[in-house]
Amino acid sequence: MIKTFFKRYGTSYAFLLPWIFGILIFTLIPILVSLYYSFTDFGLFKKPEWIGMTNYIEMFTRDARYIKSIKVTAIYVAVGVPLKLAFALLLAMILNKGMRGLVFFRAVYYVPSLLGGSVAVAILWRQVFGQSGVVNHLLGLIGIRSTTSWIAHPDYTLGVLIALMVWQFGSSMIIFLAGLKQVPIALYEAADIDGAKGVSKFFRITLPMISPVILFNLVMQTIQSFQVFTPAYIIGGPEGKPLDSILFYTLYLYTQGFSRLQMGYASAMAWMLLIVTALITGLIFLTAKNWVFYED
Repeated sequence: MIKTFFKRYGTSYAFLLPWIFGILIFTLIPILVSLYYSFTDFGLFKKPEWIGMTNYIEMFTRDARYIKSIKVTAIYVAVGVPLKLAFALLLAMILNKGMRGLVFFRAVYYVPSLLGGSVAVAILWRQVFGQSGVVNHLLGLIGIRSTTSWIAHPDYTLGVLIALMVWQFGSSMIIFLAGLKQVPIALYEAADIDGAKGVSKFFRITLPMISPVILFNLVMQTIQSFQVFTPAYIIGGPEGKPLDSILFYTLYLYTQGFSRLQMGYASAMAWMLLIVTALITGLIFLTAKNWVFYED
């Protein structure tokens, strides 16, 4: 049996060996090691000491900044993801009208998604919303004199990062546009004959027909939003300044692991992030049966 297996599949698995080794060495083994470390008191320069559930208990009972990081991340995801998807869908519907230069506009709107997670764009965003940045200059042109540094004020910093997130709508827009192209024109023609208006056609035809695409974008953007790090680190530093207003979960995880060398605690945080992300993703899929429609 083994000989037959290798004769039939040996060549395929030989080509897959580099990928299998990569998964084992760089993904699966580190995941299992981090699970062990999450139950230990471990710094980079000392041996791990088994402490059981202490790290997990400390998160929710003695670490106020951990709770703060959860709140900041929850607001970011709950506000940013719907705004991003709504804006992406709006632009996709506009581009789906058959306008001239469609390929050009697709490329232009997609560029922010390619650059949005980079250090350079985060630095640019910091300059744009700074005290002497473009935003205050534009406000001055319409008679509103502002000297506020939008990235240094705790009431506005999170909003600036949400705006940066929405600005990276290109990838979602392209996917929405592909979904809109698949909606049968005959459905709209039949609706026109029945006297349906634009809003009615949007809610009764467009949204149900692209609901699988909405589900895909919602899941992907939710997972990605929980992992936000670079913009917050560049704008607020490793401590999430000002006043922990942008202390995202991953930013606090980085602080614990690489600034304070509490790798055991950071590993526990990473596993909690994995569990929460998996639960929310599972909840989305669980509720999808009530609002996602397929052709069959």
